Amino acid sequence: MTLADAFIHLMTPQSFAIVAAGVALGVSVGVLPGITAGMLMALTLPFTYHMSSIEAVSLLISMFVGGVSGGLITATLMRIPGEPNSIMTCLDGYQLARRGQPGRALGLGNSSSLVGGTVSWGALVLLAPPLAGIAVAFGPFENFAVILLALILISSLSEGSFLKGLSAGLLGMLVSYPGIDESSGIMRLTFGIAELEGGFNSLPVILGMFAVSQVVADALNIETNENPIQATLRGIFISVSDYLKHGWNMLRSSLIGVWIGILPGVGATVASIVAYTTAKNFSRSPEAFGGGSEEAIVAAESANNATTGGTLVPILTLGISGGLTDSILLGALVIHNLQPGPLLFKNNPEIVNTIFATHLVAHLVMFAFMTFGIGLFARLMGVPRAYILPMIIVFSVLGAFGLNNRAFDIWVMLSFGLLGVLLEFARVPLAPFVVGLVLAPVAESELRAGLMASGGSFMPLIERPVSAIMLALSACLFAWPFVRAWREAPASLVASKE
Repeated sequence: MTLADAFIHLMTPQSFAIVAAGVALGVSVGVLPGITAGMLMALTLPFTYHMSSIEAVSLLISMFVGGVSGGLITATLMRIPGEPNSIMTCLDGYQLARRGQPGRALGLGNSSSLVGGTVSWGALVLLAPPLAGIAVAFGPFENFAVILLALILISSLSEGSFLKGLSAGLLGMLVSYPGIDESSGIMRLTFGIAELEGGFNSLPVILGMFAVSQVVADALNIETNENPIQATLRGIFISVSDYLKHGWNMLRSSLIGVWIGILPGVGATVASIVAYTTAKNFSRSPEAFGGGSEEAIVAAESANNATTGGTLVPILTLGISGGLTDSILLGALVIHNLQPGPLLFKNNPEIVNTIFATHLVAHLVMFAFMTFGIGLFARLMGVPRAYILPMIIVFSVLGAFGLNNRAFDIWVMLSFGLLGVLLEFARVPLAPFVVGLVLAPVAESELRAGLMASGGSFMPLIERPVSAIMLALSACLFAWPFVRAWREAPASLVASKE
């Protein structure tokens, strides 16, 4: 299936309905504060088992796109980021809406989202295939070194302590080990529990870490929000002159979003902050930022939507993810017996082209939904969480049980939900945990394959140029947080004495 064939396939009634449903659900979830697109994708995974891989991927990518865009509505009308990446939009979108221009604020954000998504689609199509071609030439030692670098990179870029991020990744790797050792056929870390002979299934673990833990956190912190500003279509359609006026800002912010999206573990929130700051530095009226600046809205929304295409580049080319949502997408590919990485381009080109086509079509559908259905989506903000949270728990239980029709998976989900709550309270990031869970089996198999080929010698790790460079980068990234803390310690000590 070529890219053109993928676009034609998406235009069939059933495939287009799947994309439209995914975008609508993603936008609806993005509107609800505290309910993320990642949680929606995790809850949807069980329902994709009876779908083809192409349909499942189309649905999940559409939810991903819709979820990133939906946070614009609550950020503008309620000053509450429906998604974390909408934090910067809150600063100016809400102020512009309070000045009597909610439609104008939503229109600028919606149009910027479309531009950001389109630019990121171009980068995805242009960058992913050549990077995959380079990655195919990697041997097992190079693949192992890349995975090690990914874990260190995600830990070092995670919010908070580097050691906490690294510990979360190692914990995820540990969870992936119970079950049968594929090389020797020996049971390991089962502790005599028969249900663990097949290992922990990734779906109950993901549901527990993301869905259940988020429900518990929301239940402990249910807030009463202000009455939102009423959304109207007045001003939501922007003119060609607006595109010309903000065109450079849209393009610059989109490129920032693509670049940051490619970096594992950084995400759309950082992209919107960087683009917002850049736009303020280059603006002729920086004093307007924070008080309803149109440039600020354009920069933030262009950047966070542009990360969607950038995020897919490392997932497709190297099998590496860094954020919560794309970690779930990576796990979904594995669950559907697809191997993320360069071989995906060779073994399953129809999946790759479907992802490319869905990414662009979903942004176009999102733009139409956000333009003409803004009033309907805005009403979802009034739904009490007391009605939503129990439904999430019910779907989570059904999804975990339906995997293998056993109650053990429900207890696994609840246990990891409790673990997720504890990690959140300790400010330990969850993304490295999922990345460790997904990548550890791949890293182990690659390392063992390399050792079998080298007769048990680890020397090729440092003799091969690519793997040696990756190991050197991993060592530098591992040491840098400690070096930085050591350099900052004397300065803080002198400041405290003064």
